[in-house]
Amino acid sequence: MTQLPLRAQLASALGRSAATLSRMTGRGDGSVIGGRVGLLLEPDLLRQLARDRKLALVSATNGKTTTTRLITSALLELGEVATNAFGANMPAGHVSALSQHKRAPYGVLEVDEKYLPEVLATTGAGVVCLMNLSRDQMDRAAEIWLLAQKWRKALSGKPTHVIANCDDPLVTWGASTAAKVTWVSGGQRWKEDSWCCPECGGPLDRKDADWACRECTFHRPEPQWVVDGDAAIDPRGQRWLLDIQLPGQANRSNAVMALAVAETFGVPVDRALPRLREVTSVAGRYTTVERDGRHARLLLAKNPAGWLEAFDVADPQLPIILSVNAQGPDGRDTSWLWDVDYRILRGRPVFVTGERRLDLALRLDVADVPFTLCGTFMEALAMQPPGRVDVIANYTAFQQIRSEFGRAV
Repeated sequence: MTQLPLRAQLASALGRSAATLSRMTGRGDGSVIGGRVGLLLEPDLLRQLARDRKLALVSATNGKTTTTRLITSALLELGEVATNAFGANMPAGHVSALSQHKRAPYGVLEVDEKYLPEVLATTGAGVVCLMNLSRDQMDRAAEIWLLAQKWRKALSGKPTHVIANCDDPLVTWGASTAAKVTWVSGGQRWKEDSWCCPECGGPLDRKDADWACRECTFHRPEPQWVVDGDAAIDPRGQRWLLDIQLPGQANRSNAVMALAVAETFGVPVDRALPRLREVTSVAGRYTTVERDGRHARLLLAKNPAGWLEAFDVADPQLPIILSVNAQGPDGRDTSWLWDVDYRILRGRPVFVTGERRLDLALRLDVADVPFTLCGTFMEALAMQPPGRVDVIANYTAFQQIRSEFGRAV
């Protein structure tokens, strides 16, 4: 790799030192502060760190962190990979990740949907993975149709190879200006944000996974990769069993996206898939923690689409603890709770906690779901009999729960 200019070397070194200090003092994992320090000293640092690397950018409303981890695992077949493993998905996090692995020839970066155009323009990444778009943090992020439009503009005229989920009409529209697209049928359980054609505004007709606009020519492309139950079908028609350790249909979809990306880097399925099977937890997601004989499995859900996927993973035979906050990273507005269909929880013990537990309690009451209100997560956990329990929490509530267990998960 080309050596960085002296100013960039200094900025990168000081950023790494700040990150190390942050970790040593217990203030954080250093994945943001290190990048901020580096960018303060050299505003063009991200471009310089990205130069001469083969990069993949991963963006979506849900599943970014998991898919980034899966792709990274697959690309380790080729050598060292720089990645923002803790989900710091804005430019400061990208600078920190590339600085920490300054000699890695490969990079896989999770990118916030809003920042994708900027990061693509800055890094010149050769591969972009786009999985889904749905409402999320509407008090911070733009309307998702505007995000898809920005993706279109960002990809137009670029030589970037896009791996995109063709089952999501908004993703398809956002990706369709790219020079080269590999289409993946990854599924779309949440459809409430894509009943209208993003091209003309007309109604979309849907039949199973297929969709087409009733009033213009916009339609679902033919996929090269397909998620078929617990298997992946590759572009050659070969079927591969996805016996990965991460649970749920959404993660099987994430795995197929990862396989498609890995193949663009030259890693065949028979070498990539065993790597994917080694991933058991992603930044605490799906980890089981134990306290006084109670085994709590942690599931993250940040928006209506995410809750739908969490319900798919949750065991209907177990009690469930729900925790919701509304801090800055979550979005201050909790009105999205009303878009989640909580009736699936009827018949199982439900415990509600978090800073906005009363908002969630009202929503459950209207859905006629009995629940127990708890002041803290530990209070809710203590009310469980010894054995297993599922926990669904949004972002900062999830991080608080991890902190209760020393973030060792």
